[in-house]
Amino acid sequence: MNTLTRTTSLALISALSATIFGCSSTATIETESDYQIDVTHTGPDESYLVTRRIAGVSQAALLYTRSVHVEPVVRPFSYLSSGYSLVLKSVGGALRRRAINTLQMPALTGDIPAITYAEEMNIEEWERKLDRITGTKQDRGTIEFLVDGEQYFDRLENAILSAAESIDMRTYIFDNDDYAVAVADSLKSRANDNVRVRIMIDTLGNMQAMQVDSESMPESHRAPLSMAMYLQLDSKVKVRTWANAWFAGDHVKTTIFDGEVAFVGGMNIGREYRYEWHDLMMEVRGPIVNQLQFESDKAWARASPFGDVANLFAFLKGKPNKAGNDGYPIRVLRTKNFDSDIYRAQMAAIQNAQSYILIENAYFSDDRTLFELARARRRGVDVRVIMPAVGNHGTLQASNRVAINQMLEHGIRVYRYPGMSHVKAAIFDGWACMGSANFDKMSLKINKELNLATSDESAVSALMAQVFIPDLMASEEITSPVNVSLATKLAEVIVDEML
Repeated sequence: MNTLTRTTSLALISALSATIFGCSSTATIETESDYQIDVTHTGPDESYLVTRRIAGVSQAALLYTRSVHVEPVVRPFSYLSSGYSLVLKSVGGALRRRAINTLQMPALTGDIPAITYAEEMNIEEWERKLDRITGTKQDRGTIEFLVDGEQYFDRLENAILSAAESIDMRTYIFDNDDYAVAVADSLKSRANDNVRVRIMIDTLGNMQAMQVDSESMPESHRAPLSMAMYLQLDSKVKVRTWANAWFAGDHVKTTIFDGEVAFVGGMNIGREYRYEWHDLMMEVRGPIVNQLQFESDKAWARASPFGDVANLFAFLKGKPNKAGNDGYPIRVLRTKNFDSDIYRAQMAAIQNAQSYILIENAYFSDDRTLFELARARRRGVDVRVIMPAVGNHGTLQASNRVAINQMLEHGIRVYRYPGMSHVKAAIFDGWACMGSANFDKMSLKINKELNLATSDESAVSALMAQVFIPDLMASEEITSPVNVSLATKLAEVIVDEML
């Protein structure tokens, strides 16, 4: 077995294990066994469960075949770039981790200084600096924040019903629970009304999600074995899937209607996002939608049988010019093959912040982020981080526990949001960045991700009022270190090296 095959096999073993054993997706930072994953089953029909497991194993085998044997042929450039990114993340990440944990972080000693509440960084200078740091330019548009499933999915459902020409959905997970099936039925109906409906799904993320049922899902629901097939059954919906070569995922969540309005953020399609989790999406209008449509078109082309060639033609075609002209400055930031605008921008924002940093995110496993936050706090910046009390990945919760203690050690204020918060947002001295990216190595260096950033005062104030102030008030501040066992420490090391 060559190196390529071994690496891809290891990447898929985890997914295959979850598929076969139906792992639970709930973990909590309250317990000492956070790194463990419970095994549960839903519903009384054992034959139905067995059928789902068999379908999951078949899908895992197909994904393995696509990732190892098909991707190098149809997407050679993307395939090699993803492999190169994985090597850089693994080797470079391991070296950086050693340097931070053995030299840089221990060097941050002494008493924690008082918060200075210094004057915030100059926003105009900061935006010009971002032009150089990220190689991106600001566009224009408007953002309306949609907090939690009721606000977002009500708006999404109305947009599906009112779409006149096209619906382009790019999502990490299109689950097979009862709510996701209802959304699928609505999309199928519109496609049969001659609205162009294109849906792109990440294969690995979706395969894992479809094997885990929400605790609140009705036991009578019988989930489709393949949502890609279900969406296309008796409909004109077009579906393409991302094959996850070298374990790279497409973690972007965007849905664009008629090229004029887009939804961007952290929510997938499923019952958890609609009814159970705390999360954030944005309704976006204005010229920035042209850029979002361009990103969606390129991703759709790249996922076609013509792969990189189709992606090149989509790139050469350029972005459309259909959306309106109103709005304030907004910037699209991305992660792609070890080239992350999101990472560079947020690291620079932490380094340049003079007054305050507010972050809400479910996953913290990037050591450099923790180090830069500690440095910011030690120069007098007010740094506050909101994390979920209940997480959906046990091993990542182990990493979170270790991160909590590191942050507390350096004077960072940490808050435990009740339940599962999947929000991915931050404000640095009046500059806001929010979207699909977590603070882990996969989001910051490997996966496809998309965030929006703006320093518009009205947008930042809305994010503060609708997300950060309510969530800080609802959360419990962690004032003393949490217990971390040896097993949790080992799990954290694994997470840091792998994710």
